[in-house]
Amino acid sequence: MKKAKVNFNQKIILLFIGTIAFSVAFSFLFLHFLYKDLYLDTIRESVKFQGEQTAAHYHYGELSDEIIEKIQWYNIVSEYEVIVVNELEELNTSFPYAIGKESLVTTQDMDKLLSGQSLMKEGYVEHFQKEVIGAIYPIVDGEKAIGFIFIYVPLAGLSQVFGNSIPILITIGTLFFLLASWLLNRIRKALFQPLLAIQDFSKEVSKGHYDNRLTIKQMDEIGQMAQAFNDMSEALENQDERKRDFVANMVHEMRTPLTYINGYTEVLQKQLDKTPDETQDYLQTIQNEVSRMKKLLADLVELNYLQEDLFHFEKNPIVVAQLIFDTCDLFRIHGKNRRIEFHLHVDEELIVFNDEKRLQQIFYNVIDNAVKYSNENSIIRIELVQDHQDLLFTVNNQGNPISQDEINRIGERFFRTDQARNRQTGGTGLGLSIVKEIIRIQKGTFLMTSSQMGDISVKIHLPIELKQGTFKGEDHIHAATD
Repeated sequence: MKKAKVNFNQKIILLFIGTIAFSVAFSFLFLHFLYKDLYLDTIRESVKFQGEQTAAHYHYGELSDEIIEKIQWYNIVSEYEVIVVNELEELNTSFPYAIGKESLVTTQDMDKLLSGQSLMKEGYVEHFQKEVIGAIYPIVDGEKAIGFIFIYVPLAGLSQVFGNSIPILITIGTLFFLLASWLLNRIRKALFQPLLAIQDFSKEVSKGHYDNRLTIKQMDEIGQMAQAFNDMSEALENQDERKRDFVANMVHEMRTPLTYINGYTEVLQKQLDKTPDETQDYLQTIQNEVSRMKKLLADLVELNYLQEDLFHFEKNPIVVAQLIFDTCDLFRIHGKNRRIEFHLHVDEELIVFNDEKRLQQIFYNVIDNAVKYSNENSIIRIELVQDHQDLLFTVNNQGNPISQDEINRIGERFFRTDQARNRQTGGTGLGLSIVKEIIRIQKGTFLMTSSQMGDISVKIHLPIELKQGTFKGEDHIHAATD
């Protein structure tokens, strides 16, 4: 059996109609309660009280005409109807109407009344076309009943009892209905229109259209949800843009080495009068390009592991001065060829608790970047000291000025500040991306600045973690001139 589909808008309307119906039903039941449990009980108590009071005044002697006249006078001025008789049989004659489906005094009633007991009578009287509440009280002189009083009152209907209140209730109910309708309309505009907009927006996002944004008029729960959708769409748009850039960069990075490999391989296959030296050069070029592609793929895998927080750090005590000296030695030949000097200011007794491989990777990539983009005949200044509870690693070099927009993009995959020097400098454009991810995982900071004169500075703070405290002595200057 197929279930009927009821949308949220219809549910709210049904809720509204149900609320109105409940309010009407509640009002009716409340009025019925007031009529039945308050009004009728009040009448019963009043009839009982008046009957007892009337019968109590005539408890001795005979029921004279004077007494009967007084009772008749009370009947005129009172809201109650009073019948006084000497003999019990006269009650049915004086009140010849059936209450409910029985006569006023039945055979069973006579025995009780003659024994001095009072009786309550209640039922519908066709003659009055109303409900009647009454009571029969015997007038007793000693142990003998000398007369009987029947006091009764026809009941007013519900509309008569609440005659003055019903117009007020109708007015209030009408105002309530109008107010509820107005609120429902406002709710539909404030709730359903944004929800429909979010629904349409979600369909567009599912189709890959991430550039749309929802208009937020107020920051309630719906507005916060719309803001979350906007943030999600923006994140998807950025991710989609990064994916396109990644694919484009990968194609760009892979095209050149593959072109070299393909071209030189074809030449070698044809053996077009190539000397052994030329053949060796071609093979060396192919090997270099293959190595570059392998490094590119390895860096990408490593960067993905770091960004997904899947990389494991094996931390041990490290004498960082020796680590920085060993790293700088790797660049001395290349620096000597370009007449670049290294000036080091290193705290040689600083020991940290870290992953030696990852720490050297930070040093290597930052220094490698400085060497590649430094001017010839320049100086690279490297500082490694303790700054409060952090390790401070600073590299200063002189090169081409870097704009703030380019600095903000430092660390993006394949981004280089000097695209024209791509082939000359080599590298994959992923070194600083890996550096920034390692720093992020270790809750450190990375800061790069550049002056208009080309003075470039990289400052890295990493928290110092030691098992047995911090060892710190005098700072030493280690300088090398190539």
